[in-house]
Parts: sequence; C-alpha cells; structure tokens
Amino acid sequence: MRDIFGNPFCPAHVLEATWLSWDEGRVVKLAQSIYESRNFEHLQLVANALENAGCDDDAILNHCRSEEPNVRGCWAVDLILGKC
Repeated sequence: MRDIFGNPFCPAHVLEATWLSWDEGRVVKLAQSIYESRNFEHLQLVANALENAGCDDDAILNHCRSEEPNVRGCWAVDLILGKC
C-alpha cells in the first residue's frame, strides 16, 4: 500500500523543475519508460539520475533504491510523471 500511497505520516514531496529538466529530461524519460514497460526493478536508474540532477530528498531516493517490489501507481514514479 505504501508503494502506491506513500507514507501518510510524511510531508508531501516536491520535485524541483531543475531536477526534472536535467540532462534533457532524463529523469522523466526514465520514469516514463519504467512506467510503460512495468520494469520497476530499474527504479535505481531514476534514483541515480535524480541524485545527479541535485535531488537530496532521501525519501524519494531511498524509495527508488528500495528492494521492495513496485507497481504502477508507485507514488515516486507518479510524482515524477505528474500523475498525482
């Protein structure tokens, strides 16, 4: 459930526009590819790209690097893609 809804006890996350536009939108392109192919095991790549873009949000980075299974509706991917 937390994969889809996040942690209700944590504040809402905001992604800076510079993170999303970094390297010609690499973060968004990776997230879109993962969403469409359902290869959520590649979320590590999104975490790496976010970090390279300057993201320091531990909750997002840790979620993307987690070994826990992810599915469509993953709060981090939806946040990146503007679906929430």
